[in-house]
Amino acid sequence: MSHKFKIGQRVCRPRIGLPGDKGDGEVFEVLRLMPEDQTGEPSYRIRTQTGERAIRESDLVEAPLG
Repeated sequence: MSHKFKIGQRVCRPRIGLPGDKGDGEVFEVLRLMPEDQTGEPSYRIRTQTGERAIRESDLVEAPLG
């Protein structure tokens, strides 16, 4: 499986329970592409307001433009 997002791309987390939602307003920047986990899902290092964190691809959506 290849990564859906690229380094430098803006992403956000969808709100739980709202199908098709484009995110909760907080935008993150992809810093690093991480290896796939034991299930084969890619993960990322993202920049948050308080630093960096690791996150799985299924927990991200592309940030809306603007």
